[in-house]
Amino acid sequence: MERPFRTINILFYGVGGQGVLTAAEICSLAAMHGGYHVKKSEIKGMSQRGGSVESYVRFGSRIYSPLPPEEEADIIVCFNAEEYPRLKQELRPGGKDLFCYLEKANLAVGNKKIFLNSYLLGVLSSFLPVKEQDWLDALNEKLKKDKPENKFFFLTGRKEGKRNDL
Repeated sequence: MERPFRTINILFYGVGGQGVLTAAEICSLAAMHGGYHVKKSEIKGMSQRGGSVESYVRFGSRIYSPLPPEEEADIIVCFNAEEYPRLKQELRPGGKDLFCYLEKANLAVGNKKIFLNSYLLGVLSSFLPVKEQDWLDALNEKLKKDKPENKFFFLTGRKEGKRNDL
């Protein structure tokens, strides 16, 4: 698989307790498993559950800064509808806004909200040049519990992303 010369910038955001930082960590690990150079940054709001949280993941052939220029996110992944207006302007013109998958993700995971990040990572993975196995390895490495269910929701999200390529 040809690696992109251009850096890919992804913004994850939501509120504390939703797995935003875990999702960014898994994305970073998957890109590293894929042979990319990766930088990650995170900003946490309140130190308790419910505060705003955001994390940038940048990968490519060589990354020098963990933060992209303003309004240069290639993909945004929002975990909470109330947080969506806060950072949607960070998406560059022509970028992918995965907000439309949030409702589908919530329906797919039902009352098992712990799997929301796995589903959204699956959707995200369908738009990135990182092999499926690299994602599954990163999931297994980072998530110690509920591995079969995390894999199921990841693959369900991946299938949804591939079916509905925006």
